[in-house]
Amino acid sequence: MSTFHHISVLLDECIDGLSIKPDGIYVDGTLGGAGHSSQIAARLTTGRLIGIDRDPIALKAARERLTPFEERVTLVHSNFCEMASVLDDLGIDGVDGILLDLGVSSPQLDDGQRGFSYMVDAPLDMRMNNDDALTAEEVVNTWSYEELRRILFDYGEERYAPQIAANICRKREEQPIQTTLQLVDIIRGAMPAAALREKQHPAKRSFQAIRIAVNDELGAVRQVMDAAISKLNPGGRLAIITFHSLEDRIVKNGMADAATGCICPPQFPVCVCGKKPAVRLITRKPIVAGDEELARNPRARSAKLRICEKI
Repeated sequence: MSTFHHISVLLDECIDGLSIKPDGIYVDGTLGGAGHSSQIAARLTTGRLIGIDRDPIALKAARERLTPFEERVTLVHSNFCEMASVLDDLGIDGVDGILLDLGVSSPQLDDGQRGFSYMVDAPLDMRMNNDDALTAEEVVNTWSYEELRRILFDYGEERYAPQIAANICRKREEQPIQTTLQLVDIIRGAMPAAALREKQHPAKRSFQAIRIAVNDELGAVRQVMDAAISKLNPGGRLAIITFHSLEDRIVKNGMADAATGCICPPQFPVCVCGKKPAVRLITRKPIVAGDEELARNPRARSAKLRICEKI
């Protein structure tokens, strides 16, 4: 059995929110360890589950976990932002529910050799899919000071982004930055002593920012919003878990826009835009983890679940 094990966040809330029909067609666009998917598949009789993941290691583990349900499960190696094409290739015009868990799986973070961790020395990789071309090493060694400062500040919300970006540019002139702990030392060297004494690891925000850039995580979220809603059958539900404020903003605004009707100026006597609401919001405010779940899984602290339903 694979050692890929991930604690599914907001599991009960997702399953309840999807309102699963035994004969429905469902998509888990971020399959991971199949924690959510195994619960969806267990509720199907004549229905079908399409599981998508860009990480071959996650797919292998999910295939093992979903063996009891294999007759109703189809697994696809792809990025969730390609969901529309995946469904088209499978001849599926519409689905009854879509789940996206946008957090990085714990095994990816904990596998030091993949370069996600700032606690273990490893090559600077950070790719969720090893077939992708861009690596963290390329970002750190070739992106300009301005690009590095921007991603550290925007994606990592790192207040010392200018200092860290400048130190990266200085150090890479001396020698290439090739390993995670090299980068950690450079980040530490750019931060004031007070920041180094904070509870949070000094490299956490920077590593998050670089990982988001390497995998174009925000671009994928923007791309999938319209595609996912367009693929839902009437009454079908879209449930998305985010772990980052920028992701949550994209999801929140995307669902709100899809739930909005006429956008004509108020002074227009009749609607000329023809815009109709595509969905209704099931969650006006995001669902967050309760105390019991937080005690089991502290990584759930920043999770937010939003749900909408196709009209």
